[in-house]
Amino acid sequence: MLRFFNTLSRSVEEFHPLEAGKVRMYICGPTVWNFAHIGNFRTFVFGDILRRYLKYKGYAITHVFNLTDVDDRIINEAARKGITIDEFTAPYIQYFWEDFDALGMERPEVTPRATHHIPEMIEIIQKLIDNGKAYESEGSIYYRITSFPEYGKLSKINFSGNIAGGSERIDTDKYEKEDARDFALWKLVGENEEPGWDAPFGRGRPGWHIECSAMSMKYLGETFDIHAGGQDLQFPHHENEIAQSEGATGKLFAKYWIHSEFLKIDDVTMSKSKGNFFTFRDLREQGYSALAIRYLLLSVPTRKQLNFTFEGLQAAESTVERLRNFRQAVSEARCGPGTNPFIDSSVARAGADFEAAMDDDFNTAAALAAIHNLVREINTHMADEMLLERDRALVLNAIKKFDSVFGIFGEQEPQLLDADIEAMIEERQQARRSRNFARSDEIRDQLAEKGIVLEDTKDGVRWRRG
Repeated sequence: MLRFFNTLSRSVEEFHPLEAGKVRMYICGPTVWNFAHIGNFRTFVFGDILRRYLKYKGYAITHVFNLTDVDDRIINEAARKGITIDEFTAPYIQYFWEDFDALGMERPEVTPRATHHIPEMIEIIQKLIDNGKAYESEGSIYYRITSFPEYGKLSKINFSGNIAGGSERIDTDKYEKEDARDFALWKLVGENEEPGWDAPFGRGRPGWHIECSAMSMKYLGETFDIHAGGQDLQFPHHENEIAQSEGATGKLFAKYWIHSEFLKIDDVTMSKSKGNFFTFRDLREQGYSALAIRYLLLSVPTRKQLNFTFEGLQAAESTVERLRNFRQAVSEARCGPGTNPFIDSSVARAGADFEAAMDDDFNTAAALAAIHNLVREINTHMADEMLLERDRALVLNAIKKFDSVFGIFGEQEPQLLDADIEAMIEERQQARRSRNFARSDEIRDQLAEKGIVLEDTKDGVRWRRG
């Protein structure tokens, strides 16, 4: 049974979707004003693992992953460059999906953009105005925190001392809001300013928080199963999402909340000012593979901080190479007929350990250990020539199942057929007869890279799969 930590209840709970066999989930995506950094991608890779594991468990998934394409940074940068926000965000959206795909992540079912869902935002804001949970001040619309007594139930922050009229009263005359904590749902935009949209309550543009409420409820319904994102979004973003969504519908917004912990660089919080800020592309330009980056990002369970180091990334590079070589060796091993009961047992145990780890709050570290234990055991059997034909199929199927969740083995190169090997050997022999030894050596090296070992004997060339 899948169990994981629910931020809303602050406890580990068994997962029971609202509808049997189906999961509806929303994960906060990027603000497309720059390249996504590896801290962002840690959260997104976890989201990919989450969706893949739910599919592994047999659930049908509706996964919504938004793109925030309007906020103050985007507006300011577009204005500075003298272009529209669409023109400014278009290349960053393209770059993001290129990086997303390169990291082996599955595209979610729905990837909405905020600017395409303004009518849905206006509809929610109007409901909040109508039921007294929102108000107008100097042309902007604010959410009235005091109208939602459960405010703070996600972050568990005690706001009693921050409420106007409370023991630590805030001088609200300094604000254009009724309460210092009230947040903007709709920001006033002048007639000649851009970007702006017309609404019954005045021309303006949406606040950040209302965007996710509108997009999630449009595609998943007023109540859905899982809402996930980075730890930094828990407050105020997710707290505000709950307040405005439940304030508009009177229903539970999301049943389960999952937050991924921060990524640090050499034990220091990542930031541009500290010079330890890396994008995915920075690491690729330094020669690291997407598989190694993905492996490192998923190697630590999501509720634990991940300390990024280049030593760790180099180790991940070596690990994924060993995994790929292992799969290739199993694929190309010469196997006799039959089965080895010890291998059957090893595969079954690895599968059980993998699933038990993932069922335990998505413990990716323990799940990876199950994979590596299987690799060691099978390598021992192959060294003793005890991998038989049925065993090969069992092992390869296990790898396929593990990789359907983790995506760390990468695409497998097609195995050379015996006829292809014989043809290359004949070409090599012709090159030797023509005294073209450079070509002869090149062919030998190509075969060696595929695990084919040549033996020149007095009776001709013999070959075997290494």
